[in-house]
Amino acid sequence: MKSAEYLKTLSGKSGDELQQELVALRKEQFNLRMQRATGQMNQHHLMGQVRKNIARVKSVQSAQRAVK
Repeated sequence: MKSAEYLKTLSGKSGDELQQELVALRKEQFNLRMQRATGQMNQHHLMGQVRKNIARVKSVQSAQRAVK
């Protein structure tokens, strides 16, 4: 999913849904770190993508808090 499309889907979510998305991304980041540590990671680009998606979710959350 392209970043612009991902941002559109995030902006349509509520605060609770964004929090659930953030938790899921954090779990995915942890799993990728464990894969890297054990040498099982084949797709190294996923680490950067997950990190950027976490930042996108946090940005949308802070924007929603600023509007309220």
